[in-house]
Amino acid sequence: MKNTFKNIDEYILLFPEIEDKLKAIRKIIHAQDAGIEEYIGYQMPAFRYKSKPLVYFAGYKKHIGFYPGAAGIKKFEHEFTTRNYKFSKGAVQFPINEKLPEDLIREIVYFRMEEIKNKKS
Repeated sequence: MKNTFKNIDEYILLFPEIEDKLKAIRKIIHAQDAGIEEYIGYQMPAFRYKSKPLVYFAGYKKHIGFYPGAAGIKKFEHEFTTRNYKFSKGAVQFPINEKLPEDLIREIVYFRMEEIKNKKS
């Protein structure tokens, strides 16, 4: 996808069929901490916490990609398998024809925040 957007609002408008789900993910992420910042990274909505990349998401034709990094995937691999979500080393796919796993998204974001807090830099 060519970068035809300047911010997350414009990105979400590119996906009218899943706009509500993308907005819900954004809201869940922001609800975790007032210090979470938005930006566009790798041509998708991205969020950082304490100046470190937190998570990304992206809209697709049949799923929403959620990118919590390798440790975020590894930690929740069993949950993804149980729910029959496709996943890879750094991403999980939430089917657009299913209810958004809001609790799982919260848990993943919280895990990533704790990971960032505890990382020695």
